Amino acid sequence: MPSATRPFTIVDFNNFWSPSGGGVRRYHLQKMAFYEKRAQESQDVLSVFVMPDNSTYTEKRSDTLIIEHVEAFRFPGNWEYRFIWKASQVIPVLEKYRPDIIEVGSPYILPTVVRRAAKKVSPESVLVGFWHADFPVTYVGRPVAKKLGAKIGTFSRNRAFWYARKEYKNFDCIQASSKEAMARLKKNGLPDPRWIPLGCDIQTFSPNKRDEALVSQLKDGVPERLTIFFPHRHCNEKGIDLILGAYDILANKLGHEPAIVFAGTGPSLPLVQAAAEKYKHVQYVGFINSVDEMARYYASVDIGLALSGWETFGLSILESMASGNAIVGAAAGAAFEHVTESGAGTILKERTPQALADAIVELYRSDLQTMKCKARAYAEKFSWDDCFKRQLNLYREICNK
Repeated sequence: MPSATRPFTIVDFNNFWSPSGGGVRRYHLQKMAFYEKRAQESQDVLSVFVMPDNSTYTEKRSDTLIIEHVEAFRFPGNWEYRFIWKASQVIPVLEKYRPDIIEVGSPYILPTVVRRAAKKVSPESVLVGFWHADFPVTYVGRPVAKKLGAKIGTFSRNRAFWYARKEYKNFDCIQASSKEAMARLKKNGLPDPRWIPLGCDIQTFSPNKRDEALVSQLKDGVPERLTIFFPHRHCNEKGIDLILGAYDILANKLGHEPAIVFAGTGPSLPLVQAAAEKYKHVQYVGFINSVDEMARYYASVDIGLALSGWETFGLSILESMASGNAIVGAAAGAAFEHVTESGAGTILKERTPQALADAIVELYRSDLQTMKCKARAYAEKFSWDDCFKRQLNLYREICNK
């Protein structure tokens, strides 16, 4: 525990951080903002975020927030992820801060590297994980089952959970923001799973951010034209194949071409760019770095899509709902939780373009205004301050054991 003159110190490692990422990036940005703001009230806690970067240097944001930039390998292609994997990248940070809490938010190699480094230079540190990606199911079990059959898929998923148990060996707890994910962690023997629901900035993401000029531009003279904003990573996990495959079906069912605005990046970016060239009402606007600009787009469209069945919380889902969007959600994961608990949307019955087109049309022709009100009311139950206060209490509880 910290002394009377030393703040309670938290160090975060996460190879899922990306400057153009989605939910994980938002989590860390909001966490940094929370601790930076605490400097105005109290300096009893120091938060240190270890950011994989192209060079190594220290950035002090306040007396309560420091970013340690660490030079790390960058993955090739359209990804912007960098990978910390060597003790030499971890030990200097731990020696410098001797943290009370070390949080590791990515499960590949890094938990073991951090655990071994901590044992050498900061053995009193408490180790916690954050289950940002349900990878045994998302990246292993379901894809393998789809290609090779259910039995091999189940075997592969179980081996992935074995790997997760090995990586998080001797950690004190694993945080999860989805009740479904937390139940899976308990079932598969991960250490002391705890539920930490994430938050949503309901002031920034609000129906009040609707821009009538943007609405008019997207509708393009057809008031009933369906409009959708898709700011998710461009890959099949997020349903990019479904929405692109559903476009012609939607146009036929609706009697007009819907307007879809794509933002972000990912391995399927060339397909998105090709669709934008082919269809008049499909736009690609690149990566949107401005939160206010994201909020403007969310609030200016008719419905939202949450097509990944493997989200562990789905920050973008809450941001869309806070903006007043009813949702077509996947039949599993956080999307299913948010849609069913809010009553503000419809569930995708099958992962096919036809089923998606049917679900979109069903939602669009429902009592959409009531759905939008339910979406906003549900999102208002979540806040980032509550999330990080709850998390800090958990950190202190574990350290006091």
